[in-house]
Amino acid sequence: MLKSIYLSLIVLFFVGCKTENKKTAISEKKKPNIVFFIADDMYPWMFNNTAEGKDKDGKPLNLTPTLDRMAAEGVWLEKMKVVSPVCTPSRYNSLTGNYASRAKNEAFTGFTEVNDGQTVIQWNSYIAPGEKTMGTYFQDLGYKTGFVGKNHIIESLSQVGDGGEKPELDADPNDPKVLEGLEYRYKELQKDIKKSGFDYADKLYHNNPNWLGIRALAYQNMDWIAEGGVEFIDKYKEDPFLLYIASTLPHAPLQPKVSWQADRRITPKGILKNAPTVLPQPPVKSLQERIKKAGYEGTSRENILWLDDAVTALFNKLEKEGVLDNTIVVFFNDHGQNFKGTLYEGGVNSQAFIWKKGGFKVGSKMTNPVSNVDFLPTLLDLAGDTKHKDSFDGKSFKSALEGKEFAGRTSMYHELGYARAVVKDGFKYYAVRYPKWATDYTLEQRKDTLAKYTKFRESFGEHAISDNPKDPYGQLEMVPGGGGAEHNAYLNHPNFTASDQLYDLKNDPEEKNNLFNDPKYAEQLKMLKAELNSYISSLPGKFDI
Repeated sequence: MLKSIYLSLIVLFFVGCKTENKKTAISEKKKPNIVFFIADDMYPWMFNNTAEGKDKDGKPLNLTPTLDRMAAEGVWLEKMKVVSPVCTPSRYNSLTGNYASRAKNEAFTGFTEVNDGQTVIQWNSYIAPGEKTMGTYFQDLGYKTGFVGKNHIIESLSQVGDGGEKPELDADPNDPKVLEGLEYRYKELQKDIKKSGFDYADKLYHNNPNWLGIRALAYQNMDWIAEGGVEFIDKYKEDPFLLYIASTLPHAPLQPKVSWQADRRITPKGILKNAPTVLPQPPVKSLQERIKKAGYEGTSRENILWLDDAVTALFNKLEKEGVLDNTIVVFFNDHGQNFKGTLYEGGVNSQAFIWKKGGFKVGSKMTNPVSNVDFLPTLLDLAGDTKHKDSFDGKSFKSALEGKEFAGRTSMYHELGYARAVVKDGFKYYAVRYPKWATDYTLEQRKDTLAKYTKFRESFGEHAISDNPKDPYGQLEMVPGGGGAEHNAYLNHPNFTASDQLYDLKNDPEEKNNLFNDPKYAEQLKMLKAELNSYISSLPGKFDI
């Protein structure tokens, strides 16, 4: 009898443990999975839900069924702002929740010293070892984390000089010695990304294809990147997970033969034996046929469909594994493209969707202004985090998504290159400052600066921007004639070279009328200068207003 009771108690104990473990597992699964997809250099017309994304008859300009789905079922962030509108600092903002002036990597801090203590935000604000990222914060919540696609943000010195002898531009990637170097650098890149808070790091481009160092590998491969996202989901589908996935599209190169028509075996780590098969097959023919059938033949829309195919593959995998209903998907364009490389509205205005099954209470559109530094605190908030609320420059907009009262931002800060800007109450103050030694340059020194910059551009196949050393400096790059990324604004913005600019964005959204010297706006200018100074005084480095 006693033996029978004893056995019954043992059974009950183990059943109870099993039930408790099951409850714990269910509780863990209540944490939403996160997929953060960041695209590269998209224009507003590439989004069918925008006015720019339709022709005069209202027909969409693109074949993007999954982005269209996100527009229909998710939330469009109508006033999506980017703090620093070029690739690297925008990624810094998104992955750390902080302004890029806080970057700690040696290349950034050393350049600050060269510029008399003024932080200069370019493609130099890498995440240094030890800095907390989206990955580390979510790991702290018990998530499995993945990093796939374009890097251009996690510092990996092996990619820029500490990885042994670099191959020549025309090196053969099939050469055993060249391949050995490629494999070494790729593995080092994986290690560095994993040290920054990611359990999984694969299908990686350290930089844009044209900057990989070997011409024979300077190709787009959206199939390969998508394969990485699918593999990560497959590996960690039983756990709460965060996937950061970054496309190299639609950034250059975009010529068909090196983008959507390219051999899918070509990758930054070498040439694969077998091409990925996670996207529609056969890849080139499929893109051609669907574009033709939809009536877009001859419009060069294949790369946009290719990008959309990658997002589709993620949705399909999430649904196949039964985790789509518990996943939040963010699609974010890294910055505005019309005036990329500047703080004008065409640079800081970007595009983003946030999707979950059933949508958010706010509806299909959120009109509150938000910044890309707000993504990380918002996603942590949606995941139930209570430990890191005061760790960021960004602010959570979870309550706005849920249709609740949301105080939001009273002003918006932007920083890039030698420029700073602030927007408040419909006005923007925009300031550009150079170190005194640069403004005192002789003509010979300016010639030397321009010659070095031109040689640098020619080293990766680009032409000179200017041949006149007397041209004003750029805002992003301190060279006569400006840098390549800001070239469009340099040529086309009427006030580009003004040190101080003031705009009434409501009545002058294209920022053509500089009100800085108009006494009628003295009060607005005073208020905006004080607001800008409040941001700058809380950040590393100086900036004289």
